[in-house]
Amino acid sequence: MTAVPISKIRNIAIIAHIDHGKSTLADRLLEICGAVEAREMRDQYLDSMDLERERGITIKLQSVKLEWKNHVINLIDTPGHVDFGYEVSRSLVACEGVVLVVDAAQGIEAQTLANTYLAIENDLEIVPVLNKLDLPAADPDRYAQEMEQVIGMPAEEVLRISAKTGMGVEDLLDAIIERVPPPTGSEVEPLQALIFDSHFDTYRGVVSSVRVVNGRMKPGEKLRFMQAGAVHEADEIGARTPDNTPVESLGPGEVGYLIAGIKDVREARSGETITSANTPATEVLPGYREPQPMVFCGLYPIDADDYENFRESLDKLRLDDGSFTFEPETSGALGFGFRCGFLGLLHMEIVRERLQREFDLNLIATSPSVKYQVTLNNGEEMVIDNPSLLPASGDFQKIEEPYLRASMIVPSDYTGTMMELCQSRRGRMEKMEYLSPERLELVYRMPLAEVVVDFFDQLKSRSQGYASLDYEAEGYEPGDLVRVDILFNGEQVDAFSTIVHRDSSYEYGRKTAEKLKAIIPRQQFEVPIQAAIGGRIIARETVKAFRKDVTEKLYGGDVTRKNKLLKKQKEGKRKMKSIGRVEIPPDTFIQVLRLDD
Repeated sequence: MTAVPISKIRNIAIIAHIDHGKSTLADRLLEICGAVEAREMRDQYLDSMDLERERGITIKLQSVKLEWKNHVINLIDTPGHVDFGYEVSRSLVACEGVVLVVDAAQGIEAQTLANTYLAIENDLEIVPVLNKLDLPAADPDRYAQEMEQVIGMPAEEVLRISAKTGMGVEDLLDAIIERVPPPTGSEVEPLQALIFDSHFDTYRGVVSSVRVVNGRMKPGEKLRFMQAGAVHEADEIGARTPDNTPVESLGPGEVGYLIAGIKDVREARSGETITSANTPATEVLPGYREPQPMVFCGLYPIDADDYENFRESLDKLRLDDGSFTFEPETSGALGFGFRCGFLGLLHMEIVRERLQREFDLNLIATSPSVKYQVTLNNGEEMVIDNPSLLPASGDFQKIEEPYLRASMIVPSDYTGTMMELCQSRRGRMEKMEYLSPERLELVYRMPLAEVVVDFFDQLKSRSQGYASLDYEAEGYEPGDLVRVDILFNGEQVDAFSTIVHRDSSYEYGRKTAEKLKAIIPRQQFEVPIQAAIGGRIIARETVKAFRKDVTEKLYGGDVTRKNKLLKKQKEGKRKMKSIGRVEIPPDTFIQVLRLDD
């Protein structure tokens, strides 16, 4: 493969909201540039996981090298969901330009806006595109004006395409070559390369996607991973066309892949800087950070015999996805399991689904929780992500919870219901701006704990699916928070403990007790279900006992015989209540811990 002059290289990412046609556009680009033969072509070609195809979302970003009119276009297909915002930011650092895809029937959404601002911060050239012009509901003139008003791009510069039919895609390729500047970089400088994604291959180890900024990278060279502080030898260097194709070297501005015999994805994280071990660069490339879990939950195998298999499965999955954490924990109700940390709710759902599909596990997940900072009476500080670890209310001075800045784009018809939803979740309005007469942006500061449960579902149902959400973490604030425990027959079940604001604790306790009463199977004795804050009971429901007909065998005779049997049964029930244990079937946890229907 001949080396391409740096002036003929274009590095671009596609950014868009979920379901605005990003993967379909990538398919058309592959097809038009001849990167994939027609007989091998399939929908969502770059989405390699079944889960991605089923849900219509991109989870793992992919890169591919395309050739068009004597130029090389390195295309990076990025995830569209807010949970993977850090991966998107690393992809943008590897590029000089972005193709901003907006649905011509829906207009700009919150995630599009967030990623556009990210591209502007990185000083990237933006090529705006209105997609889905083949839809009857498409209104390109209106949304081109909206893009001009919101992002400041002249409406006449917005390209109009249909990724599905291929209309206008060739013009887009020409526009990329004209508008996006070539990369800068020097071959004589010490090697600096950025890892913007990594995945685990069972046979080759970790395969990292890299962008060379300065210098030249060659196979057989000793490479230093600057943040991880490790040295590895480059076994293979290549380009994705879209199949992995080995090359002799990668120079400044080029994008490709690196295989260096690494066995753990955490040693080659997104944002890592690679340099030569012999003549190292002095500075790392900016922007690297460790992935921080935001949402936590306990995962337990339904069958206790699956525990070891579950542990191995988590280890294997972490080889491919280094952004989630897990540590062993024990629950009196659920047995042995793991406390897992995730980037967000979608990430949690995907990890659970992959564990169940790829490793054939049946799992129970406890309610999602977040990290709290607790200051004890003696001045010590502790961080907890499991509600059952919160000390008693008299043992700490204050508890702080994480907050975030939530940005929503909603049709103006739903403004009232959206404001009501945010205020019911303890949100404080920071900004309200009309993007057009029909749509506005609402920005609220609200506790993360109020968002992780079912906020997104409520947002979609109250806006009939039209509202979109983007959020970013914004520090901690003290709150009047309490732990609500659920007791069965006087015994606390730790899996149901949760931390809520004092104002909503009574309603939460009452709802949970009612739900459990409907689900818990009846026993031979009465079972009280109580919600408690510390030693104070705030709600109670009772599961009535079965009444076995002990007089069924009687056939007449004196009434005292009947009374004697009933008295004996009553005493037996009293005794059973004092020594009996409530057996809670596993599916009860699944039903109760599932978010409110």
